[in-house]
Amino acid sequence: MRNWQVGDVMTKDVATVTADTPYRSIVDVLMRRRVSAVPVVDELGRVVGVVSETDLLHKIEFAGTDQAPRLFESRRNRRARVKADAVVAADLMSTPASTALATTSITAAARRMDAGRVKRLPVVDELGRIIGIVTRSDLLKTHLRPDEAIRVDIESGILHRVLLLEPGTITVTVTAGTVTLAGTVDRRSSAELAVRLTRQVPGVVEVADAVTFEFDDTAILYPAF
Repeated sequence: MRNWQVGDVMTKDVATVTADTPYRSIVDVLMRRRVSAVPVVDELGRVVGVVSETDLLHKIEFAGTDQAPRLFESRRNRRARVKADAVVAADLMSTPASTALATTSITAAARRMDAGRVKRLPVVDELGRIIGIVTRSDLLKTHLRPDEAIRVDIESGILHRVLLLEPGTITVTVTAGTVTLAGTVDRRSSAELAVRLTRQVPGVVEVADAVTFEFDDTAILYPAF
C-alpha cells in the first residue's frame, strides 16, 4: 500500500505574483484563474508569502472610513487597516507562508491547514521554490477513489504485506468508502492493527469491524493489576 502524498493531488500549474505586483494586477490574477489566493515569490521562485481575497477585501471594508486607529482597536483591525492602504503584494501578503513538500502526507497537510486556519498550502521543493499548490478540495479527492482500488490496497498492502495473512483470512468489502472487515485471526493485536491501518487508507470513510481473534495477546503485554 502506498501512502498518498501532497504531490499526488496538488495542482502544478500555479499562478504567482511578486512582491512588487500592484493590487489591481493581483485581483486580475485571482479573477482570471478563478482562485481565492496566490503565492508571492521572489526572483528565485521561493515562496515569501500569500495574498488571499481576505487580504484584498480590506480595501473595500475600510473604503471611505476614517483610517485613524482607535484607542482600543483589536490587533486584527489594526492589521486590516494597514492592508487597506496597501498597493503592492509585499504589503498585502500574509507571511510567513505555511507550505508543504511534495512528499508531505495528505494527513499531515490536512492537520497543517487546520492548525494554521488556511485553505491552501503552496508546495515547495527543498530550496523553498514553488512547484505546486494544494487546497482542501484537493485533499478531499482521495475520497473519490473507487471502492475496488480501496479494497486492493487493504488486501494487498495491509493484510498480505504487513500482517502476512493468508488470502481469505479476512474478507474485505467496500461500499461508498465504508469498509467491512470480517474473519478470524490468531491474535487480538493483529485484529486491532488490521482495523487501525485500514482507517488510514486514502478514501476510507468508515470501518465496520467484524474481525474476531483466538488469543488475546494484549492481556500478556498489558496485564491487569
